[in-house]
Amino acid sequence: MLSTVYTKIEKMRDILFQSWSIETSSKWISDNPAKGQCGVTALVIHDLFEGEIMKTKVPEGWHFYNRINGKRYDFTASQFLEEITYMDIPSNRKEAFADTNEKQYDTLKQKVRIHIKEVIL
Repeated sequence: MLSTVYTKIEKMRDILFQSWSIETSSKWISDNPAKGQCGVTALVIHDLFEGEIMKTKVPEGWHFYNRINGKRYDFTASQFLEEITYMDIPSNRKEAFADTNEKQYDTLKQKVRIHIKEVIL
């Protein structure tokens, strides 16, 4: 059963790339779709898989990602040119939400749900 969870989590990369847009982050650009998506993505992944929201410091500020069943998942790492040195600082929904807004969150959540039905379920 745990391997099924990991398979679903790994499929999320494709689903997120299909779901991200200028509607889910004002920093989004077509040649770097993960740009600015970390907070909103960490929230939606947390909704789907629970686990923990984590953060680490990057030159632009705080970067959010998830830890699920003890494993780090950073679906938005591709937005950075340099490799991230993860600090794995525990965070929470409130901090991640400060990186986004209700409209972006609702939009990403809806788009991900549509693509999940097509791919995972």
